[in-house]
This record gives sequence, C-alpha cells and structure tokens, in this order.
Amino acid sequence: MPSSLRLPTSWSSNAVRVAEVTATFWLIKGLSTALGESLSDYLVFAINPVVAVLLGFAAFVAALALQLSRGRYRPWAYWLAVVMVGVFGTMAADVVHVVLGVPYLVSSMGYAAALAAVFLLWWRVEGTLSMHDVTTARREVFYWAAIAATFATGTAVGDLTAITLHLGYAGSIVLFAVAICVPAAGYRWFRWNPTAAFWTAYVLTRPLGASVADWTGKPVGVGGLGWGEGLMSLAFAVVIAALVTRLSWRHHRDPATVGSLVAD
Repeated sequence: MPSSLRLPTSWSSNAVRVAEVTATFWLIKGLSTALGESLSDYLVFAINPVVAVLLGFAAFVAALALQLSRGRYRPWAYWLAVVMVGVFGTMAADVVHVVLGVPYLVSSMGYAAALAAVFLLWWRVEGTLSMHDVTTARREVFYWAAIAATFATGTAVGDLTAITLHLGYAGSIVLFAVAICVPAAGYRWFRWNPTAAFWTAYVLTRPLGASVADWTGKPVGVGGLGWGEGLMSLAFAVVIAALVTRLSWRHHRDPATVGSLVAD
C-alpha cells in the first residue's frame, strides 16, 4: 500500500480492542445492564433530571473516548465504557418515553430499526460483524454504536413487557431469562452462526438485567422488592469493580487471557 494511503497505526493494529466472549463476560455484562438501569433511575430522582441526563452524556462521551484511545483491550477501560453506555442508554430511552411521550412499542421499534441500520452499515463497510475482528478503530466505532443501540433497544423492550404488556418486573425476568436461552442453545447445539447468536443474546441481556434492577430496586407498590435504586446501584457497582479488578490483574500478568476468569 502506498505510504500516502496507509492508515495510522491506531486504525490498523492487529490487537483485539474489545473483551473476549466468556462466562465472565456475560456475568459482568448482565451486572452492567442492571447497574445502568438502577443508577439512571436513581440519578434522575436524586438530582434535576436535565442535569442527570447531561452528566450521563458527558460521562458516556468521556468513557468512550478513553476506551477508543487505548488501541487495544484494557479491562478497566472497556467495562467502564460499557457501564457508561448502559447509564446513558437507559436515560436516552426513558427521556423518549417520559419527556416526549413516545409509547414503549414505538420506541422499541425505533431503536430496533436504528440497531439494524448500524449492523447493515457495519456489514457493508467492513464485511463482518464479529467481535473477534474488532482490531481497528473504525470497526470499534461500529461496535460501540451497536452496543449503544442494543442498550436503548433493550431498555425500551423491557419497559414494554413490564408496563405496557403488564407482565411486571418479575414476569419480565422470567420471559427474558427463557428468551436468552434460545441463542445460547442455538449456538451450542444447533450450530447457529456465532456472531448472530452473540448479538441476539447481547440485546436480550439488557431487558433481563434492567428487569432484575427494577424488581429489586422499585417500591413494593409497583411490583418491586423495595430495596432502593441507590443501594442496588452500589451493590452492582461493587461486584462489577471486583470482577474487573480481577480481570485487570490477570490481564496484566498474562495478556493472553484476553477477557476472562473462566476459560471457554
């Protein structure tokens, strides 16, 4: 390739920029979705909602910029970005419904269409949607755009089932726990395309985790256990921090352990 056409090193490195998909990945991902839901709900009531959304957006942009600047996978930067996407994605989905009055069915369909558009553009530009091929900055941008869209879609769908369809938070947990078994079983026993199975499960972890957060944190009068969103946010954050600290230690000791405590 002529030198004038060569991409900067940060855009063409062979290093994987995102976490390997393992059992620990799914555990932290589920906890991050729950944290995003509980922390978002706590902040919009604890402080001015407009200020909360602006702070959420600023933290989201800062965390994503930090992650993109790494050029390779770093557990603490990656999972900080995931958590901040979860918080802001929840706020964005809630604002569309609460402030603009858009029904959950409409917002669910809108976010799903946005996610499909991200996947289509990613595929047309890069020819792959695999998380294992996220080795350039451009692919990582597509990856995070898809992540943000999955959080917004999952938030709206979780509220749709719990509130609009009257399943409640506990009922939604059961629904999405069963649903997430479908891509897992399809991949393991029916040879589903691994990339399609991954993204399907990734979308479903969002309403599942959000339903768990709502069930544990919301007042008893609206179908929750009443433990409080602030307390649950702290609990989810502590567990995530412990897991990511362990990942960072293992990754520092042996970079070949790209993303897990549990081998596949």
